[in-house]
Amino acid sequence: MKLLIKQRVFSWTDSYDVYDEQENPKYFVKAEFFTLGHQIHVYDRNEQEVGAVREQWPALLPVFDVDAKGEALGRIQKKFSLFVPKYDLDYRGWRVEGDFLGWDYDVLEGCSRVAHISKQLLSWGDTYVIEFSNPADELMCLLLVIAIDAANCGK
Repeated sequence: MKLLIKQRVFSWTDSYDVYDEQENPKYFVKAEFFTLGHQIHVYDRNEQEVGAVREQWPALLPVFDVDAKGEALGRIQKKFSLFVPKYDLDYRGWRVEGDFLGWDYDVLEGCSRVAHISKQLLSWGDTYVIEFSNPADELMCLLLVIAIDAANCGK
């Protein structure tokens, strides 16, 4: 299964449209405008909030709390590193490995791959692809990618 995350190019805040593999609209992602740190909300096609990524502020390095449907899922924190971004996850027992600068990384649980995330090149605005096998992981993978994207960019 796949999700395509397409950034809205002409938007005042971080906004994304998310499509399924047939390019049907699935989710809409929108950040709050005037906030300290990122406050990002995920809505389904019926405009119901299904998840959120909230940056804890102030912090030396970005720290994000993630929840889905009001339930806390975990925390994602960017770690100090000189060349390659690294993250500390307290999130479903998952870990991430790969090339974050090139947006090509895997989400792992134990020895099993939960998802593969990649960036599509030569597209108008940022476009990411999430490939996953378990439909129950769809929203959790989307929230993780949004948190990592927010951690990689400045406010």
